[in-house]
Amino acid sequence: MHTSFTHDFIYEFVTLFVILDPIATVPLFLIATAGLARKDALKVAAYAVGVSFLVLFAAIAGGQFLLEALHIPMPAFQLAGSLVLLLFGFKLVLGTLTEEARALPAEYTLFERAIYPLAIPGIAGAGSILTVVLLTDNNTRSFAEQGQTTGELVLCLVIFFCLYAVATQIFRFLGRSGVEIVSRVFGLVVCSIAVNGLVTAIKLSFGLATLTPH
Repeated sequence: MHTSFTHDFIYEFVTLFVILDPIATVPLFLIATAGLARKDALKVAAYAVGVSFLVLFAAIAGGQFLLEALHIPMPAFQLAGSLVLLLFGFKLVLGTLTEEARALPAEYTLFERAIYPLAIPGIAGAGSILTVVLLTDNNTRSFAEQGQTTGELVLCLVIFFCLYAVATQIFRFLGRSGVEIVSRVFGLVVCSIAVNGLVTAIKLSFGLATLTPH
């Protein structure tokens, strides 16, 4: 069934935004940049966003070709990605991801602070990679539609950078407990998306008809 451009844009943008989960990575950013000058903190944000874009763009450009070369069907990839996404969602709900960020060595460079766990897996994790590959499926999406999805990804990452730029103010407004509550709620949303992906992948793997939403 044909879907209008506006509906596609809103659906894909919201899906990407939720999966990338900026609220969950704000605490990671604050921990990774603790004690840094503002300009250095912004450099960390720029590095994290830039690396995340390169990883996700590589997935858009070559992810499906790699799967085909390895003879991995899309449902199997979706199943594996959904499982990893579910585990990531559990980490958000339980708050263990922030504990990993606090364990970073103090002597890390700005670039190293940006990579783990902020850029990977915070922003460009398995769920994000799975999502961009599915949204740019070569079998169902034209080159123009894939370009649209890439543009939506860039827009999401620009919003990420803006959120990181005002992360201190967000933290002051919500407080530590508020940020953790919002992060864990987003974690539940991520878990729900992962479970839905698991159900869909299982249906596709066994050739079962999927329900069409009305």
